[in-house]
Amino acid sequence: MLEPGERGADGIARIGGERLAHLREVQAWQAGDVLRVGEIDGLLGEARIVAIDEQAAVLQVESLDHPPPPALPCTLVLALPRPKMLKRILVDATSLGVKRICLVNSYHVDKSYWSSPQLGADAIGEKCRLGLAQAIDTRLPQVTLHKRFRPFVEDELPALIGDAAALVAHPAGDAACPRGLAGPATLVVGPEGGFIPFEVDLLRAAGCRPVTLGARILRVDTAVPVLLGRLYG
Repeated sequence: MLEPGERGADGIARIGGERLAHLREVQAWQAGDVLRVGEIDGLLGEARIVAIDEQAAVLQVESLDHPPPPALPCTLVLALPRPKMLKRILVDATSLGVKRICLVNSYHVDKSYWSSPQLGADAIGEKCRLGLAQAIDTRLPQVTLHKRFRPFVEDELPALIGDAAALVAHPAGDAACPRGLAGPATLVVGPEGGFIPFEVDLLRAAGCRPVTLGARILRVDTAVPVLLGRLYG
């Protein structure tokens, strides 16, 4: 994955750090090998390794002419989970093609989570880039933070939903989670302890329909990919 501006006018890019370590230690690429590359928020293509050592890999980008895979037409509204769980969810949601993620507060969200360094722009960007690399995608998701639940649900969520289907995953949902949606959706997923009744009522008033995956209660980092796979699988 190449960052914007990392490729020179001559098509040469020099990379180091974790990307270099992956090329050398995991993939065992050598000079002359051709690999797939993508430019953040740009196109996919191929590059040839001109040179590689402990310091850097020098790539000659030979093409950037393929679009990334289609985005998943789903906005994910997620009650802020534990930091370790957040890292996994960001990678998975990005891999699945989610392009808008709203992290929100909730009664059962521990206040300390909001001071986690995992909410820094660099940390979020790192996890999203891992998800892009896994899925051979280039378009970063937009991740926003919303520390006040009620103002977000009442003032911002209806506009986010628009004409899309709006679902809140809830163990006591009115109906089973739908399968195979053909259009856009907004999916709201609560914290480990679930949304409290007051929060569910606010989400209903904003246009969200509570749905369930059945009798089993899943961890949030399990529920998110299961829900997305069911909605768009």
